[in-house]
Amino acid sequence: MDDRPTGAAFLLTQLGTHAARRFGERVAAVDLTPPQAGLVRAVAREPGRSQQALAERLGTPATRLVALVDALEERGVLERRRNPDDRRLYAVHLTPDGEALRDDLGRLAAAHEDALLAALDPAERRTLADLLGRVAAAEGLTPGVHPGYRDLPADRGSQGAPPCGT
Repeated sequence: MDDRPTGAAFLLTQLGTHAARRFGERVAAVDLTPPQAGLVRAVAREPGRSQQALAERLGTPATRLVALVDALEERGVLERRRNPDDRRLYAVHLTPDGEALRDDLGRLAAAHEDALLAALDPAERRTLADLLGRVAAAEGLTPGVHPGYRDLPADRGSQGAPPCGT
């Protein structure tokens, strides 16, 4: 058996995959996929953005985002409103049901983080978040946006990759 320490990159992948699976299980309890949960969070952070602006922020083609918005609009979580400045664009907003779901997601995310980081005290959690934030920034990752949105299949926009956060 190899006694060498496991590398940090492997541990990040191992924990990331584990965290993604657990997060997927948690959001399934409120009948969402991880990409849908991320979209609800993105709209809550910046209500009234156009679908095109949301797609750009998430790093996914607008055509892929439409499937996510469609599914959440059908469910009554999101609504499209005409942009008063440019009637060709739709602004995306949470509905009252979407706001309640956003609150549920906040509680689920906090429980997820608490469970995942239970082995660390608060100071260690802050240090870990700081270090990982620095690595993410050095890699050019958009803060608060899961890179999996780039890989969402066009025909399955409500399914797929982004496991955590937006």
